Amino acid sequence: MAKKLSRKLYEKELFRLQGELVKLQEWVRTEGRRVVVIFEGRDAAGKGSTIKRVSEYLNPRVARIVALPAPTERERSQWYFQRYIQHLPAAGQIVFFDRSWYNRAGVEQVMGFCTQEEYTRFLHQCPIFERLLVEDGILLRKYWFSVSDDEQERRFHARLGDPMRQWKLSEMDLESITRWEEYSRAKDQMLIHTHIPEAPWYDVESEDKRRARINMISHLLSSIPYQEVRRIPLKIPARPPATGYRRPPRLETHVPDAAAKLAGH
Repeated sequence: MAKKLSRKLYEKELFRLQGELVKLQEWVRTEGRRVVVIFEGRDAAGKGSTIKRVSEYLNPRVARIVALPAPTERERSQWYFQRYIQHLPAAGQIVFFDRSWYNRAGVEQVMGFCTQEEYTRFLHQCPIFERLLVEDGILLRKYWFSVSDDEQERRFHARLGDPMRQWKLSEMDLESITRWEEYSRAKDQMLIHTHIPEAPWYDVESEDKRRARINMISHLLSSIPYQEVRRIPLKIPARPPATGYRRPPRLETHVPDAAAKLAGH
């Protein structure tokens, strides 16, 4: 296993890459391109924290995160891909899927939330669906975050003991410990059917989260032929002279100055 990346090197390179992501965003916006990035992988493999770093400096009107809850009764009666289609990007947009239609190939299959017929139909239709997206001009990137069973369990314990992160841990997540081999089998079957030339999977080794974030962002940037877009220079205008307008009294419903307590006055 590679040596853990130092925080100093990590933060310096991450900031540089985030600057490139801003350039990518501007290229997507001005060129009217459509980008979809799928984040999948084991529970606690670092998908969410990577998405957070990827989107940190991006414009939420251009780049948005999609993390769908469990489907409603109505959605369960629809064509499986239907609920995801409405979240696909329009021209000039980027969408990051924090888990995606691949729920059916993973948790739904392992936990019995879909029938064998629905699962088999998904494996058949998914490559067709993704080829249609790519054929229509969408830049589709799929990343699988891999983590060992020991590291996953260590991260689960860390979440359990951290009140700020306990919300990240559910009974469903803990099932991934007792069903490790079942999830491995499901992943292998998924790759056999959906690792296609038009939309290949890219494996992200995530034992070291810092290294995983740097590697994933670097790859994403290298896989899209973006260029830096020249921005029109902006100049802050001089404030015009006052015209004698008299404002009404300020609101009396002020937010209390809680910060004053911190400063001691």
